[in-house]
Amino acid sequence: MKPAPEYVPAHGLLRGKSVLVTAAAGAGIGFAVARRAAEEGCRALFISDVHERRLSEAVEAIRRETGLQDVTGQLCDVSRQEQVDALVDAAEARLGGIDVLVNNAGLGTSRRVVEMGDDEWHKVIDVTLTGTFRMTRAALKVMQPRGRGVIVNNASVLGWRAQVEQAHYAAAKAGVMALTRCAALEAAEFGVRINAVAPSIAIHAFLKKSASEELLNQLSEKEAFGRGAEPWEVANVMVFLASDYSSYMTGEVVSVSSQRA
Repeated sequence: MKPAPEYVPAHGLLRGKSVLVTAAAGAGIGFAVARRAAEEGCRALFISDVHERRLSEAVEAIRRETGLQDVTGQLCDVSRQEQVDALVDAAEARLGGIDVLVNNAGLGTSRRVVEMGDDEWHKVIDVTLTGTFRMTRAALKVMQPRGRGVIVNNASVLGWRAQVEQAHYAAAKAGVMALTRCAALEAAEFGVRINAVAPSIAIHAFLKKSASEELLNQLSEKEAFGRGAEPWEVANVMVFLASDYSSYMTGEVVSVSSQRA
């Protein structure tokens, strides 16, 4: 197994930008990209999650670890339209306009198709795909009239590749990819860009609680580096897509993976 590289220093990729990140509490990709945005010089950061305690802890951690003090947190369940609208309204007011939206919220479980009930199917689809749609729709309503803005979605290589017990999650992530491509075409005429990342596996504390060590080891062994990604390695690519360095990219889904072909 090849060890993870040293944490990459910031280069000011988001200097002067305002950033909104969903599902940013805890130790996963959402927190990593929120912290990275602060490190990369964003002028203000607004984060959301469904866990109140973890959200407040994330706000304090970002302030403490990055020095950015203009960090705001607000509870939001992306499966509730009224909460999505309230989040975008509050972020618009607090940030003086949202420059970057990172749609990170998603939900996964493990279940074979023949054992899966409608409720479980619908819940995963509603949070992972429809939640991304709701946030994208709300953000475009404020970004398009300004003629600028960037949206970065978190998809998954499971949108392309098969894995047992993941039909619902894979279908949702494939939908996020299609939503990204189609919405990007509509938004382009208004100067708004929409792209997505498709990670293979990023190892963090929450994933270790929700998946067995045996499964995580099996998935990690399929990677060319023999390990899963660090959450910040995925966040780096998301920050690139959010930055002006990717100004000619829209409707793209970038694989963040070292899996062998």
